[in-house]
Amino acid sequence: MWQFDYPWLLLLLPLPLLGYRYLAEYREARSAVRVPFFSAMSRAIGQTPNRSGVHGSIWQLLLNLLVWVLLVLACARPVLVEKPIERTQPVRDLMLAIDISQSMEATDYTNAGGQQVDRLSAVKQVVQSFIEQRKDDRLGLIVFGTGAYPQAPLTLDHASLSLLLDEVGIGMAGPNTAIGDAIGLTIKMLDSAKEKDKVLILLSDGNDTGSAIPPDHAAKMAAAKGIVVHTIGIGDPEATGDAKVDLGALEKIAQTTGGRFFRADDRDALKQVYATLDRLTPHEVKKFSHQPKRDLFWLPLGAALGLLALYQALAALRGYLASAGGPRQTQEG
Repeated sequence: MWQFDYPWLLLLLPLPLLGYRYLAEYREARSAVRVPFFSAMSRAIGQTPNRSGVHGSIWQLLLNLLVWVLLVLACARPVLVEKPIERTQPVRDLMLAIDISQSMEATDYTNAGGQQVDRLSAVKQVVQSFIEQRKDDRLGLIVFGTGAYPQAPLTLDHASLSLLLDEVGIGMAGPNTAIGDAIGLTIKMLDSAKEKDKVLILLSDGNDTGSAIPPDHAAKMAAAKGIVVHTIGIGDPEATGDAKVDLGALEKIAQTTGGRFFRADDRDALKQVYATLDRLTPHEVKKFSHQPKRDLFWLPLGAALGLLALYQALAALRGYLASAGGPRQTQEG
């Protein structure tokens, strides 16, 4: 579609007609010789004298009006508005923190085919499905064991994120569990993020045994930064040592940051947890729409200039032909 950027200038279109109707006729004062027998002399030579004032042909009047209309249209700036270009921007940064300590090798979970697999393999399958559903969010991945390490920065390239998740192996970050350090690393990675919603989903099957930052203190720091932490416990609370999951600590972390705590004893429960988290953090994006405009003012402007140039060329040609024809008639006479 097309439109005028300055449509109010179209009010100038009737200006020449108003001027012709209400302005006084232009008269030019010049010296002249008054001849009493001028009418008789005109009849004798067979010519009719012109009346004073400016009088052009009807074609010249129409040309002037057309040129005026074209110039006003050009000044009103016609533009062609093209189809809108939409761009989306995520409003949420979502970090995934996964425990890959030695206790994750316990084979008390099943895969989609019902076969016994270790805990990390089952978690990977569920998290992969979760990643595929979060197309509009920037996602990042942290793995932690004895220490916490960034596996993938915040990104919209979810295909690369899935590949990096596949490469994660049990024990790569050490045999112990550093939940507090994982939260601290998340705070650091999200510190420069501009999005208002910042979420961490932390999954662990053990208890914190060696973090530089205690989990409860890390949770308070996350809450102060506006980061919501959802925690998932998948271990055995009756186990001993590092293999014993501290459900109370995970629940306290979630409460401190305004998040939710979940317990997932098997793959189906884990899948349901991530489905619930998907509803708790719905897809949200900002949509920006831009409609490109293409200027068309040069069309009426070019047409006006072209008409004036054509008129002047025809006038010059007519004058040339008239001057060329005069001497021939004189010579013939």
